[in-house]
Amino acid sequence: MSRIASVFILLTLTATLGGCDRIKSWFAGKPDIAFAPYQAGYASKPDFAQVEYAYPIALKELVKVTPKYLAGLNQEELDQLYARLSSGPIPDGPFDGEIVFPRGSSGKLRAAEIIGGLKGLGVNFKGRMLETAGEALWKGKVFYRNEKILRNRIEDLAVLRPVIGPGDIAKIDVDGKDAWLLFPAKLYCGQSLIDSRRESIIIDYAFTDDIRGYREKPDFLAGRRGLKVRDEIRMVRPGLYLGRAYMDHAFILNFVLYSKDLDRAGRAEFETGQVKDDCWSGTQKRVLAAR
Repeated sequence: MSRIASVFILLTLTATLGGCDRIKSWFAGKPDIAFAPYQAGYASKPDFAQVEYAYPIALKELVKVTPKYLAGLNQEELDQLYARLSSGPIPDGPFDGEIVFPRGSSGKLRAAEIIGGLKGLGVNFKGRMLETAGEALWKGKVFYRNEKILRNRIEDLAVLRPVIGPGDIAKIDVDGKDAWLLFPAKLYCGQSLIDSRRESIIIDYAFTDDIRGYREKPDFLAGRRGLKVRDEIRMVRPGLYLGRAYMDHAFILNFVLYSKDLDRAGRAEFETGQVKDDCWSGTQKRVLAAR
């Protein structure tokens, strides 16, 4: 039997045994998404409205986007992509999370620089500790759409143990793993800090001490008396959202939220343009490529 025939049979068997989605992903290819030219200086950065008009993205290309593809973009490309997205529906349920360090970056979080002189935390956060918390502890978010709140999934409490107060911590099971729920936030539609032409879904930690289940320690760290965190997200497609995190209005990192079940369930509706935004889509109509 020839080598080509053997590979064909292997692929056929894999598909028969339930590997169709994986095979499709192998052949989906890299998204055909173009970006406007730019130079290193800030003044050379293109206007987002012009980017969207000149470089529209087809829905079929957004279907191909993966966290690995996003990690291969530099920050300007991530910004241009984010600006061409809209809010989509406010998510519901658990999402896996991943920090996206853009191509060409040092891979270090800017958080240590931004909170350098921040007073009142009662704990000395070092840059390495922040990186550990971001990459190892944070595993995603759980959205409670009807309640308009969110909680973060933490799978290892060791680093946070010095600042966790007494008492039980709520947790859920996600894919057979325990996930502790900390750092609650409020969900609403609001102005994007990078692209004000249309709203994003805002994840706001400023006034979360009135949310049921709030723990002063460590939840205060993300709030107005701590790091002043504010996230915003836009939908790439149902089940996949691109996010931006800020501390005291200063941008610190990109992140991705992904739900495999919602991605599969919403694929057909998305490809036919039927998915609606929950947030204001702006006065400038979003431009989508026809094909």
